[in-house]
Amino acid sequence: MLCWGYWSLGQPGISTNLQGIVAEPQVCGFISDRSVKEVACGGNHSVFLLEDGEVYTCGLNTKGQLGHEREGNKPEQIGALADQHIIHVACGESHSLALSDQGQLFSWGAGSDGQLGLMTTEDSVAVPRLIQKLNQQTILQVSCGNWHCLALAADGQFFTWGKNSHGQLGLGKEFPSQASPQRVRSLEGIPLAQVAAGGAHSFALSLSGAVFGWGMNNAGQLGLSDEKDRESPCHVKLLRTQKVVYISCGEEHTAVLTKSGGVFTFGAGSCGQLGHDSMNDEVNPRRVLELMGSEVTQIACGRQHTLAFVPSSGLIYAFGCGVRGQLGTGHTRNVKCPSPVKGYWAAHSGQLSARADRFKYHIVKQIFSGGDQTFVLCSKYENSSPAVDFRTMNQAHYTSLINDETIAVWRKKLLEHNNANTINGVVQILSSAACWNGSFLEKKIDEHFKTSPKIPGIDLNSTRVLFEKLMNSQHSMILEQILNSFESCLIPQLSSSPPDVEAMRIYLILPEFPLLQDSKYYITLTIPLAMAILRLDTNPSKVLDNWWSQICPKYFMKLVNLYKGAALYLLRGRKTFLIPVLFNNYITAALRLLEKLYKVNLKVKHVEYDTFYIPEISSLVDIQEDYLMWFLHQAGMKSRPSIIQDAVTLCSYPFIFDAQAKTKMLQTDAELQMQVAVNGANLQNVFMLLTLEPLLARSPFLVLHVRRNNLVGDALRELSIHSDIDLKKPLKVIFDGEEAVDAGGVTKEFFLLLLKELLNPIYGMFTYYQDSHLLWFSDTCFVEHNWFHLIGITCGLAIYNSTVVDLHFPLALYKKLLNVKPGLEDLKELSPTEGRSLQELLDYPGEDVEDTFCLNFTICRESYGVVEQKKLIPGGDRVTVCKDNRQEFVDAYVNYVFQISVHEWFSAFSSGFLKVCGGKVLELFQPSELRAMMVGNSNYNWRELEETATYKGDYSATHPTVKLFWETFHEFPLEKKKKFLCLGRFL
Repeated sequence: MLCWGYWSLGQPGISTNLQGIVAEPQVCGFISDRSVKEVACGGNHSVFLLEDGEVYTCGLNTKGQLGHEREGNKPEQIGALADQHIIHVACGESHSLALSDQGQLFSWGAGSDGQLGLMTTEDSVAVPRLIQKLNQQTILQVSCGNWHCLALAADGQFFTWGKNSHGQLGLGKEFPSQASPQRVRSLEGIPLAQVAAGGAHSFALSLSGAVFGWGMNNAGQLGLSDEKDRESPCHVKLLRTQKVVYISCGEEHTAVLTKSGGVFTFGAGSCGQLGHDSMNDEVNPRRVLELMGSEVTQIACGRQHTLAFVPSSGLIYAFGCGVRGQLGTGHTRNVKCPSPVKGYWAAHSGQLSARADRFKYHIVKQIFSGGDQTFVLCSKYENSSPAVDFRTMNQAHYTSLINDETIAVWRKKLLEHNNANTINGVVQILSSAACWNGSFLEKKIDEHFKTSPKIPGIDLNSTRVLFEKLMNSQHSMILEQILNSFESCLIPQLSSSPPDVEAMRIYLILPEFPLLQDSKYYITLTIPLAMAILRLDTNPSKVLDNWWSQICPKYFMKLVNLYKGAALYLLRGRKTFLIPVLFNNYITAALRLLEKLYKVNLKVKHVEYDTFYIPEISSLVDIQEDYLMWFLHQAGMKSRPSIIQDAVTLCSYPFIFDAQAKTKMLQTDAELQMQVAVNGANLQNVFMLLTLEPLLARSPFLVLHVRRNNLVGDALRELSIHSDIDLKKPLKVIFDGEEAVDAGGVTKEFFLLLLKELLNPIYGMFTYYQDSHLLWFSDTCFVEHNWFHLIGITCGLAIYNSTVVDLHFPLALYKKLLNVKPGLEDLKELSPTEGRSLQELLDYPGEDVEDTFCLNFTICRESYGVVEQKKLIPGGDRVTVCKDNRQEFVDAYVNYVFQISVHEWFSAFSSGFLKVCGGKVLELFQPSELRAMMVGNSNYNWRELEETATYKGDYSATHPTVKLFWETFHEFPLEKKKKFLCLGRFL
């Protein structure tokens, strides 16, 4: 071991009590036959941990900080720790900590600010004492500030105690100093890799490189772009993408090491300790440029100086305050840029094998720094080991992970020692969201360092594999503990406001647990998880939505099926719930979670819309009654408050209903409105009879008298004289001169003939697209608006009266009716050639878009044989389409076709349609469902038609004429069969 710097009682191991400044490295051989594992430095004392677990101290002992009675430069063993195998030590200004291999923490020294964690504020404690409050925890890491301490437990819990004058405990505003360890709840759920304390500031580092700082910030040592103190952990966003793997803190400055070997520093720079060739403070993390090009593997901060080790050259660099010799450069002055420490250094024996003077080199193992001192542990040339690389994280030092190795260890422990202590230790880990969140990182090319609101940084396949292994009978004891942990601890304690995206991976991990799919655990696992997700605040809820958007469709499908299954299970067993409010809470949670998934799917289309259907719902629920309750609730009616307020109306979640169920809703809505209209007419008729004015009586039906040879004109006339309320009445059509009673067939024929006439392209109202056989509103049209209004009313009446009509419109029409904006996919349906061309423009890989496509922001449209050029944006004829604006061009092109060019005509159509068929019921439909409702299903099952046909009079299915009919019918081509069905009036 070599050391340099300032010692108030002289250099350790040298027999002098004079104050000493050692300006260059000197061998410190106070133990000749045993090696030192770790060194920690306080204000005026040092602690040495040996490889065998013994602890030695030297220096001042005014506060009992040496743990024994002696004082001086000769390290003496702490007898009180002789029975413990210590694996880690840390020092504050005048106090010390020691961590045993059993995870127990001991403290001694100054305690007036509570920094010993012993629940007292004794001025000094001369003998190490066990911190009882942490006795139930397995502590993995400790770090000391001047007067405060940090400790990380195996289950991810993070504790702080001591002085809190600047918020360095991270416990929140106006929190006093603490004499016993307190949990920092604002970091719960984050898998932590390291905790580090400065003079009065603190840091925590996550496994995926997220840095959180808090406490004193007078010089910008938190890296948060200002000099304001922080009482709670704050994310250092400027370091998020740097892959930080290690943090070291000085008194008022901070240094971080990245996975690639880069060093960033920030905070106080008055002595040059930031290494930026200046004496300025830095409030933002800034890379040490002098070290760029060198791969740093170790860093260490003293009070006002910093060291960095570069193994490729074997050099140790130092910068900052040097007035006490702490830089080891041979002089006592400050240094603003990284300068080599004097001496002969190497990272491993391989660097020296060809050198004749190799034995005078020191092979660096690890550097330590604190106060105004620096230590370097070295290996002997003959049996040297490679230098420690701080970038390689030691799993034993950070939040415990759940993997094959730990599962095997737990299984063995539970078989050998199935006692309360063993079980509690396992349960602590299994109940920790932090442990689960850190266990399945996507490590391929360090993907987990990219964790963000859009990227979860998790390998769900490894999650799935582990859970599948756990389902094996040999792991039954572990599985039981996982089940209990999830039910009683983990899920109920999930926070509504996770501190960081890394704390949210648990919401992706838990659905992979196979027992969530088991109906036995719907109430205790599946539904509580849904409730926890639904409790999330707005921002974390959006993060989860983003992750679901990026997730593989197979996972998404499983999630949808999980909550469909839970909802179906609850609906089937609703009568078994003795407390209705429980059923309501459970079913609402399942349906709201499905709704959240459904909204995500609307954006990314992981699965088809019908994946969310619960077909069995029609047999489990009275849809008419449910729709009525929903309708009353939407209308704000309070006539049945107990039903409206307490019951769950499934119509609030229309995505679970298939076409058959929604047809029932539509029919219910129509019947409801028809009944209101009929009742109104009947009431008026009674009034007219009482006032002896029967001529003013109103029909309870909407009766249309039309002539076949003037169908459009008569329909316009008849519909224009009726009020909006009349349109809600049941429809009856009478063809002039015909005696047929309208039992449905006449109405069907009326719609068929009227729409065929109105939609005929010869009128110029609609353009016929040859390659899709679809119609769309013409760019230019000379007919009156009321014709479009009539078509809208006719389509609305058809749906309202449960009549299927033959409309050749694209899905875009139904999207616009439901206020959904059409896109490029809709143009591909309407005009495949145009759609493909625009897609080719978007997909073109080259840079020469302008020369290849020769487009500007215009569109060419033909009107009565004349081709016109329309501007898509103001001055569009002068704006060339290039690589950077091609998406804008495509959006403008699609917007022109479906919005701008047809706005006038569509508005008239829409107002007519919504006059009849508007209202809350339309909110239940997707565009594709509305189209299916209007035009029916074109995939006919002709054999089913034959099997379900009914006959009158002497005819039956076995009658020779009927048998001959079906034989002939089945031989018809498809178009002829469809034409036959159009003769519905005569069937």
